[in-house]
Amino acid sequence: MQPVLETRDLTIRFGGQVAVDAVSLAFHKGTLTAIVGPNGAGKTTYFNLISGQLRASAGDVFLRGERITGLPAPLRARRGLGRAFQLTNLFPDLSVLENVRLAVQAQSGVGLQFFQPADRRTDLIDRARAWLEEVKLIHRQHDPVTALSHGDQRKLEVAMMLALEPEVFMFDEPTAGMSVDEVPVVLDLIEAIAQRGDKTVLLVEHKMDVVRRLAHRVVVLHQGKLVADGEPAEVVASAIVQEAYLGIRAKA
Repeated sequence: MQPVLETRDLTIRFGGQVAVDAVSLAFHKGTLTAIVGPNGAGKTTYFNLISGQLRASAGDVFLRGERITGLPAPLRARRGLGRAFQLTNLFPDLSVLENVRLAVQAQSGVGLQFFQPADRRTDLIDRARAWLEEVKLIHRQHDPVTALSHGDQRKLEVAMMLALEPEVFMFDEPTAGMSVDEVPVVLDLIEAIAQRGDKTVLLVEHKMDVVRRLAHRVVVLHQGKLVADGEPAEVVASAIVQEAYLGIRAKA
């Protein structure tokens, strides 16, 4: 089966430092892969190479078998790559509903018509409200983004990504900075996306309880290199992960 997303020998150098070192991985439809590793391992940099925020020094990215290495981030998004960042990526001066409506418009090919009266496109508004229902933010639809808590902003970002209907969902530490009460809602959303079976989900995460709950597969990066790849229980228990990720040295 052809992978939905694939990287081959993907590499980036910053001066003399190799931040991602010839990483080759394939990701298939219906799977959720957690990418873990210690700070500085290259996890977010690898994400940035896939989504087009960084240009690779070597290697390639393929989407549905098509080489997309040279495409800028907006074109990769139009081809089906959805990305949620560690820091929220929203329109702070607009309302919650308007943020999602813009994502719906983009997916529909209508264009980002900031100044078009919203009530002229009730179909787009209805779809935007449906996504807000999905993430349990419909009661905040008329509030400005700046009035939302950090956790609710992350939920809004997920709603916008859902509205774009990508094939690949990429979440970079989605629960970072959230309160204990906010975390379950976002994890439930990610789990629901994965359980649909028709999407490919990549998750950068350092909380091992989150990884154990959500992941079908765990990939470990260390100093930019791929050091482990397999089922969660097997990978987390491996000696190289215990040492590289948890700092536990195997007994001689």
